[in-house]
Amino acid sequence: MSRIVYVNAEFVPEAEARVSVFDRGFLMADGVYEVTSVLGGKLIDFAGHVARLERSLKELDMAMPMSAEALLAVHRELVARNEVIDGSVYLQITRGSSGDRDFVFPDPGVTPQTVVMFTQSKLGMAETPLARTGIRVISIDDIRWHRRDIKTVQLLYPSMGKMMAKAAGCDDAWLVEDGMVTEGTSNNAYIVRGNTIITRQLGNDILHGITRAAVLRFAREAQMTVEERPFTIAEAQAADEAFITSASMFVMPVVEIDGAKVGTGKPGALTARLREIYLDESRKAAI
Repeated sequence: MSRIVYVNAEFVPEAEARVSVFDRGFLMADGVYEVTSVLGGKLIDFAGHVARLERSLKELDMAMPMSAEALLAVHRELVARNEVIDGSVYLQITRGSSGDRDFVFPDPGVTPQTVVMFTQSKLGMAETPLARTGIRVISIDDIRWHRRDIKTVQLLYPSMGKMMAKAAGCDDAWLVEDGMVTEGTSNNAYIVRGNTIITRQLGNDILHGITRAAVLRFAREAQMTVEERPFTIAEAQAADEAFITSASMFVMPVVEIDGAKVGTGKPGALTARLREIYLDESRKAAI
């Protein structure tokens, strides 16, 4: 079955989807995106993703192209048309195409935004074997721009980081700036010492993860201690446990950092419990 995608108010087969070569998302990475997970045919934490989308657009002086209700309707229509049980819906909004290349923003009253959405199916994504084995990460210098709190489509360096990890025989990379871990290439990073979860505080240095917010809320409700502060790679290597969170990986244990085992070298009990809580609660609240 041909996948159906959404392009500027139309549902079309993916082979027929078209965006201008002059689109600023293509030429300038002038756009933002969101990825909402789907479990059991329902959207996970949709309201959180819409709120962050609105914030990202505002920070780039872009308008919301449609209401939250309209966005939800399109997401649901794509999930239904593509028969997605588990997977995700990708949403991208750019400043559009003025018909030529220019560093100056086009007049939004004249140039409409480009809105694209598509689904990705991944049956059984919540039961991935990686949750039982954990992932291995390397550390790399964080040389990205300093507005990482905006979820833009500027993803070249994170992609390079994942390729560096792959070349090292690992799964992902943690980014380090001024000696402190900021985040993973496409996820937030955490360590555990005893019953305390440690993760970098919100700011311009990291993405304000939607899964991060939910996981920390659930952790506090489960009487776990949360400490929001930076940590070093050495501290992470000496931790009892480590993990990452993201919309597509949920809560994923990290068992090795730069070749050093974390804790026993196997997924820890607290991380496993957090993943269980997150999936259970998220499924209950899915829409």
